[in-house]
Formats: sequence, structure tokens, C-alpha cells
Amino acid sequence: MYLDHAASTPMRLEAVAAMLPFLAEHPGNPSGSHAASRATKTALEESREVVAAALGASPAEVVYTGGGSEGDNLAVKGAAWAARARDSTLDGVVTTGIEHKAVLGAAGRLEREGFRLARVPATDAGTVDLDQLADALDERTAVVSVMLVNNETGVVQPLVEVRALLRDRAPNAVLHTDAVQAPQWIDLRTVDADLVAVSGHKFGGPKGVGALVVRNGVQLVPLVEGGGHERELRAGTQNVAGIVAFSTALDITDRQRADESARIGALRDGLEAGLRADIAEFAPNGDTSRRVAGLLHAAIPGVEAETLLVALDQDGVYAASGSACSSGAIDPSHVLLAMGMERERALSSVRFSLGYASTKADVDHAIEVIPEVVEKLRAS
Repeated sequence: MYLDHAASTPMRLEAVAAMLPFLAEHPGNPSGSHAASRATKTALEESREVVAAALGASPAEVVYTGGGSEGDNLAVKGAAWAARARDSTLDGVVTTGIEHKAVLGAAGRLEREGFRLARVPATDAGTVDLDQLADALDERTAVVSVMLVNNETGVVQPLVEVRALLRDRAPNAVLHTDAVQAPQWIDLRTVDADLVAVSGHKFGGPKGVGALVVRNGVQLVPLVEGGGHERELRAGTQNVAGIVAFSTALDITDRQRADESARIGALRDGLEAGLRADIAEFAPNGDTSRRVAGLLHAAIPGVEAETLLVALDQDGVYAASGSACSSGAIDPSHVLLAMGMERERALSSVRFSLGYASTKADVDHAIEVIPEVVEKLRAS
């Protein structure tokens, strides 16, 4: 029973079908000029139009990447470097303690290069502390990065309020959001950010391909140089097969979002109700009124999360204790600690995540298996 869609989703069959011709039949490099190259170039740009429409951008604002981590790094580092090149006084980078490690890692690199870095904590509800964010902003702030949907708790962050704070306190800053967990649940046309990163494997596309929306007028220094690809922001021949599959999956996700969110949310609620009924002290983390439909992140006291996950794996139930990039770690989640959670509760917290491929049979089976495994571990 696959309950780890927040880590990666199965590829949609439509995305696989769209990808295959560009693996087997179309050898042309999209930067070339002959007919074979023009065929791949046409597919690349048609896909860019589809992605742009789903993300509320113009095609010229879509930069293809190798996924969410690359998009986050290009946005945070690239914007900071560009700001410093324009004005040496723009040296402030502000982010939160609950970001994906791609953002935290990029911000840490900038700090080592001499930028002022502020990592703002979250409230126990799982949202960024807006008062502390306001205190961290000033006219020298170059980049602010606040994710749209937290990848562990599923809590939606208050980006509208964040943007308002930037207008008031950091008018020279650009706003980046890691929206990797968002396309399934939120219409990204409604998101007011200068830089928006998404990744295909979170919504039925392939691994290793994503996009960064770079709004017109936003300046970035590229991470990879050497060619004019992607508005000179990412040198290298594009992964046309992956991009075609990515755009196909995003288009389907965008069109089916409302119906699928309702269906998946009902499944998640059923899973939560079943686990609450059969597991003593089962307690969701964060503000459940702000979480997206597919996420159930909860503490199961008396059982260490990693031990539980190993036992569930043996019974064919796949879940996670946090972000996939941190799986196997014995330290508590940095997200939960940034929310002020006690170490013991953080170490007993598990993420169950559903997606487009989830079924009622998955949930029913999970409700049978998980309480039994928890009971055995608590008794041992």
C-alpha cells in the first residue's frame, strides 16, 4: 500500500505514452536547425506553453530544470548573486526553518559567502512566524524564500501575508516559493511570487525534470553556464522526453485538481479517522485546517517512527518519517523542531501521503495493518 506520494508519485500512463516517442523515435537536438531538430524543438516549446498555462506564467518565464532542488538553488543563489552584482548593499537572505533542505542548503552556501542569513522559525501550527519574519526583513534584503506547501506536514504557508510584508519592509527583495508539493492541490495561477519551483515526480511526471517560473524583470545568475539554453539560465541540451512527460502530467493534474482534491481528501480523512479510532494517542501535527488534501502527518507516541516504518515496509505499507531526502536519518525532523515540537514527539511522527493513484482499498488495508503493527511494537 503506497502511502508516500509526497516523496514521489507513480508516473501517469499518459505521461509515459507522451515520453516514449522522444526516447525511441526523435533523435534531434532541439538547438539544431535540421528537420529532426525542429521536431524536438517544436515539442519542447509546445510543452513550455502547456506548463506556462498551468503555472500562470508566459512561456518566456518558464525555465526547465532537473527538478525541485535545482530550481530552488537557481532561484535562491541566482537571485542573491544577481542582487549583489547590482548593488553590494543587497546582502540579506531570509528563509524559514521549515524549508526543504534544498533551500536551506542554498541559503547556507550564501551565508558562507558573506550574505546575512535569517532562518525564521515556525509556529506550532506549522506556519512561518510572521512577526519574526517581519523583524528579519529590511531594505538590504535581496531574497526571501518561503515554501507554499510544507513537504512534511502539508501545511499551506501564508504567502499573501508574506508578500505584503515584503512590500512594506523589504521592497528590494524578490520572493521565491518552493511549490513542489503544491500543483496537486493549489492553482498556481493564484500565487504571487517572483520565482516558483515545481518538480514533475510529485504529480505523476518523471523524476529528474522540473521547472522554475522566473517572472519578467527578475534577474538571476545561472548555476550552469556555457550555452544559450533556457534564456541563458541553464546551459545544456534539454531533456525533451522528460519535459514532454512533465507537461502532460501537469496538464492532467491542473484539469483534474478540484475533483481529485475532493476524492483524495475524503480518503485522507477516512485514513485519519480509522487510525485515530484504533491507535491510542494518535495525534496529527500542525494546523489540520491548513493542510492539503493528501497529507496526514501525525505523532504515534510510544513508537519510534523509523522502527515503525521498517515494520510497515515488511507488511507492504510504504510511508515516511519526513522528506524523502532525509529518509533513514535518526535525527528528528528539522521541520518539526522549527515548529517547537519536543524531540520525543518529533521522533515518533510519521507522514502518510496520498495522491492521484490512491484508492479506498489502499486506505482500508492501511487501517487494518498500521494499528496492528503499532500494537506489536508498543508491546515489545
